[in-house]
This record gives sequence, C-alpha cells and structure tokens, in this order.
Amino acid sequence: MAAPLMEKLAESLGSPEPAVRLILSILIGYPFAVVYRRFLFHQSSTVIHLFHAVTGLALAAFNFGAQLCHSAVCILVQFLMLRLMGRTVTTVLSSFTFQMVYLLAGYYYTATEEYDIKWTMPHCVLMLKLVGLAFDFYDGAKDPLSAEQKKAALASAPSLLEVCGFSYFYGGFLVGPQFTLRSYQRLVAGELTDCPGKPPNSIIPALKRFTLGFFFLVIYTIFGPHYPDSYYLTDEYEAQPFWYRCVFILLWAKVILYKYVSCWVIEGVCILTGLGYNGVVDGQPQWDACANIKVWLFETTPLFGGTIASFNINTNAWAARHVFKRLKFLGNKTLSHVATLVFLAIWHGLHSGYILCFSMEFFIITVERQAQALVRDSPSLTKLANSALYPVIYVVQQFIHWLFMGYPLVAFCLFTYDKWLKVYRSIYFCGHLFFLVAYLAMPYLRKVLVPKNERSQKKQE
Repeated sequence: MAAPLMEKLAESLGSPEPAVRLILSILIGYPFAVVYRRFLFHQSSTVIHLFHAVTGLALAAFNFGAQLCHSAVCILVQFLMLRLMGRTVTTVLSSFTFQMVYLLAGYYYTATEEYDIKWTMPHCVLMLKLVGLAFDFYDGAKDPLSAEQKKAALASAPSLLEVCGFSYFYGGFLVGPQFTLRSYQRLVAGELTDCPGKPPNSIIPALKRFTLGFFFLVIYTIFGPHYPDSYYLTDEYEAQPFWYRCVFILLWAKVILYKYVSCWVIEGVCILTGLGYNGVVDGQPQWDACANIKVWLFETTPLFGGTIASFNINTNAWAARHVFKRLKFLGNKTLSHVATLVFLAIWHGLHSGYILCFSMEFFIITVERQAQALVRDSPSLTKLANSALYPVIYVVQQFIHWLFMGYPLVAFCLFTYDKWLKVYRSIYFCGHLFFLVAYLAMPYLRKVLVPKNERSQKKQE
C-alpha cells in the first residue's frame, strides 16, 4: 500500500521517489522531536535511547528497506571494537580501517554514473560518527587534552543501546549533521536546555530554521529542472557561446548547492530537541551547535574561503579535528591539509571527479590566500579596497567567486573523467588557466606593488 502511494506522490511532484522519501523522512523528524519533548524528556536514558534507535531504524527501513542491515552491522562491529580492544591506538586504527573499507565497498558495488539516493548516502554520515566515537573513547584516557578534546572525550565505554540511539538519532541519521556522543549524552540527560529541568525554549528558533530551509527548497524545486547536470553533455550546450557556457556554470552552481542548503537548513529538528543548544551569549540562548551552514555568510561572502567556512560546517570540523590536527606529527600544515582533502575526496566516493574537485579547492584557496596577503601588504591595493570603488570591486569579485566556485563542482557532480573532461574542454580549461596564471604572477605582483622593506620583513618572519 505504501509503495504505490509513494509512487503516485513522487509522480505528482515530478520528483524521483527516493528524493521524496528523503524529504518526508527529514520532515517526520519534527513530530518525533515533539513526542520527545512532550512525553520523553523526563524519562530514563534507556527509554530515550530506545525511542531514538527505533524511530531511526524506521526511517532507515522506509528509505532503504532491508539494506538497513549495513548500518546495523557497522554499529555492532564498532561497539564490539570499543569493548574488546579498549582505549588503544589499535581500536582507532581498526575502526577507521573497517568503517572506511566498508563504505568504499558500498560505493564500489552500488556505483552508477548518476547521483542516486541509496544506503551509502546516510552511511557516509554514519561512518564519520562511528570513527569519531573511537577517537573520543581513546581520548578519554589521554592527559593532557586540548579544550576541544575535553568536550568530546568519553569517561567510559557506551552501551550498545546508547550507541544505537546515537547512531540512529532521527535528527542526524540521514543527512547529518555530525555531533559527538558526548553531546548526545548531554541531550539524553536533559542538560541541553536554556530552562534547567524543562524542555528548551527552542520551538520558535526551530520553526524559523524550518521556514528558511523550506524557502531554499522551493527555490531549488522551481529552478532545479532548468539547470540539470545532463545539459552539460548535450550538443546544445557545446553550441552556445563561450560566455553563455561560463554563466551557465555560475547559475547552475548556485541552484545545485541549494539542494544541500535546503536539506541542512530545513533540519531544525536538532534545535527542537535541544541538541542545537550552544549556551548563552549576551543573555540570549544560542541554537547553532549543529548548524551545518551559515546562510548569510554563504550568500554574501566574495571569498572562496568564506564559502568553504560556511558550507557543510560539521563535516569540515570533523575532518579538522580527527584528520588535520591528528596529523600534527607530520610537522607540515600544508601536508596535513592535502591529506585531509584527499580523505574527504575518497570519503565522498570513488569517482575521479571528487579528486579533481578537492585538488582544485586546494589550489584555489592557496591562490586566494596569496592574493589576500598581497592586498594586505600593498598600500595602493589596501587603499583601493577601502575606497568608494569597493562596491564595484565586490560585484566583480563575487562574479569571479561564483564562477570558479562552480567550476570544480562540475567534476564533483559529473563524477567520471569522460564527462567532466568534455565540459572543461568546451570552456578551454579557463578555471585551471586563470588560477595557474594568478599563481605564477603573484611573486611578480608582490615585487611591483609591495614596498621593498615590507617584503624583507615578510621574508624574515
């Protein structure tokens, strides 16, 4: 009965059935959160863990059927590793290896040339949760710890039911965000509230977040069909003028990213339950602990670094905490940065487009940082940036920013080299050439625009 009903609903909306199931599952989180607030807030931790595990499993079954067994297997194996291996480096390495190999095997055996909503989608979120759990358990026996590690370190091994509740929590199982087991334990203990002993006053903030997410979902629904990925591979696209092909990439990137923005912003469930509570600042409770995107920064920043800092925040924070900072022993930040981006590329999937996208990100950010340093060190460029011409500069910079933010996304969304290579050829590899020329020109620009004494001081530093 449910299957034909979903087919009719998907047909009436003009969307694939898996996408409709996913959106409905995200929305169902709101009534689950209301039930938790109204009936379970003062219940025992066992009852709350059971509720979160059962509801999350129901969502997994609704979306992926019997394939929910993959998440169940990985959760069970992770629990056994913690209990049998203890707080050891072996536990961390075994966890990382098993969970990563399992995810990559899933990518390999389910791979297609299109983006499909299948069990590997929530599993990549789960993989980070479980590996992060191993790190946090290991940190519980370390001394000293950084302030960041102290917030997440676990004093004791969790129970199987606790790990299930944490893993299947309906506010983060399908599309994220990432959060630690320690944050989840504080939620279950009723500590994440601005009203001690009572459910948090988070209904209005959650509704505001939902409304904003729904707004972006409407934008994507309206404009998404006009900017399909498949258009890049048509003769019509190749027949368009060069400027049109470039502008299409810019507009396509804005629209395609709203797919992710809408899913993350509409997910106000974490705020409603209290998991999003982030303390009080200037007398006002903050609800951004689980925010996966800073919408205002995302929409207004003219910097590539600003977009990265505002997008997929919790995943980036996980990678910084558990990969970048753990590679401190390499003694080289650039090497740690490259290793982190390689991990993120492989974590996304096995297609070459992911590697190209993240390698372009590294190159673009490198050039942008050099350009920022040039503007900062050059009196003439600093004066220009602070002049009345800045609005014009901002518009030009924003155009360049969004054009070349969409450029690496072409490879990310088209996956295979034969597809993204065709698109890049059609626009003469303009993104690669632009940043290569900028990178090679930067030392000469510094000689011309930066005073000699300033250059000498920088060399000494």
